[in-house]
Amino acid sequence: MNRDSVESPAGRDGAAVGADTIVAPASGAGPSAVAVIRISGSASRAVLEALIGSVPQPRHASLRDIGEPPIDRGLVLWFEGPASFTGEDMAELQVHGGRAVVAALVEAVLAIGGTRLAEPGEFARRAFENGKLDLTEVEGLADLVNAETEAQRRQALAQSEGSLRRLYEGWRAELLKAQALVEAGLDFADEADVAVEVEVQAKALVAPLLAAIGKHLADRSGERLRDGLRIVIAGPPNAGKSSLMNALAKRDVAIVSEEAGTTRDVIEVHLDLGGLPVILADTAGIREGTGKVEAEGVRRALARAEDADLVVWVIDATAPQWTAPRDVEWFRRGFEPLGSDAERFGCGSRHVIPVLNKIDAAAAPAGFDGVAISAKTGEGLDLLIARLQEIAASAMAGAGQTVLTRTRHRQELVSIRDALQRFVNHDLSSELAAEELRIAARHLGRLTGGIDVDEVLGAIFAEFCIGK
Repeated sequence: MNRDSVESPAGRDGAAVGADTIVAPASGAGPSAVAVIRISGSASRAVLEALIGSVPQPRHASLRDIGEPPIDRGLVLWFEGPASFTGEDMAELQVHGGRAVVAALVEAVLAIGGTRLAEPGEFARRAFENGKLDLTEVEGLADLVNAETEAQRRQALAQSEGSLRRLYEGWRAELLKAQALVEAGLDFADEADVAVEVEVQAKALVAPLLAAIGKHLADRSGERLRDGLRIVIAGPPNAGKSSLMNALAKRDVAIVSEEAGTTRDVIEVHLDLGGLPVILADTAGIREGTGKVEAEGVRRALARAEDADLVVWVIDATAPQWTAPRDVEWFRRGFEPLGSDAERFGCGSRHVIPVLNKIDAAAAPAGFDGVAISAKTGEGLDLLIARLQEIAASAMAGAGQTVLTRTRHRQELVSIRDALQRFVNHDLSSELAAEELRIAARHLGRLTGGIDVDEVLGAIFAEFCIGK
């Protein structure tokens, strides 16, 4: 995809792109030292001529008085389409970040005919519609804006720069070759040997493509990195789960009390563990014979633990309960030897770390196979954090490379895989074989935004803030 040109001024769907000229602050809500106001559309040149009297040299910052009389003095940049982010004529005003300055400049732009406020994500949407970005790059850009950890930033940057687009375009090229063979075979349907030969060649092309897609789907490290590793703190009442939550979060996020059943609902906090994102959840104490409200808390705790990537099972050293809760299969599986961390995550088995708390009041028994801590004094917390970081790194080991990051990607890839499996593994007529390849091609086009994506565009671009 050529980033400095577009295939057609009409955009992807043939409709006019950017009929209105849009404006919005592209920086934070302020106040701040500097604010950026972004303008895009056919009237951008007229806006600059009205505000500063002329249009600066493209891609050169020019210090100007902006407005008449001057509203502020700042830097003005001009990007002539199609060599701009949106593919249209664009301008940026870099001014002082006071709210009054920003509001006055936006109002001055809106006073010029053909302009309006941008909707959330509209700049990025115009970039997509003008062929500057595909959907995977747009989604990577959204993730880059929302990145909270260094690892998330690296992964989002790679995707926004086309890592997934290049992978999927390579797959599309191979799929087109197979399609061409099968479609050609339809022209020789009366010649059985020719039809069989082209189908054999097409299946030989599809087989490695199918294997690559299967491997891509099996790797969930990118999704874990984007969304955060889900760690649940669980265990019997009064084991110190909430105290451990507060200690790991380094602030009071959960109520701590000696009364059993204090925690009734799931409490979450987002943490950065060595640059890796983690969602830590504190849950109700798991026990039987409780009232209706506490029983609901126990049910939610078990459900959250079942869905977690990792369970930290807290045991009270002063009154240890070593037996597994009744009918909690994931708990028993979690203590079985399952091999390496990567194997545990790869096979989807539950991973449980037993944590013995309150060792300031009672010593850990000999042979305890877990992490012994005191959430009260902090003893052993560094060992637990190191263990959590180790598991998080293992779970996200493939992230930052060319990995899928979203449920939308997974859904389209599953449809592609299923269609290709039907093509390879079933004895289909030439017409049905060609249709399976067409189905795979359509879903691959939906993945990158090449075809039939109207129903997903609104959801994707709604993730952006105004001005992006």
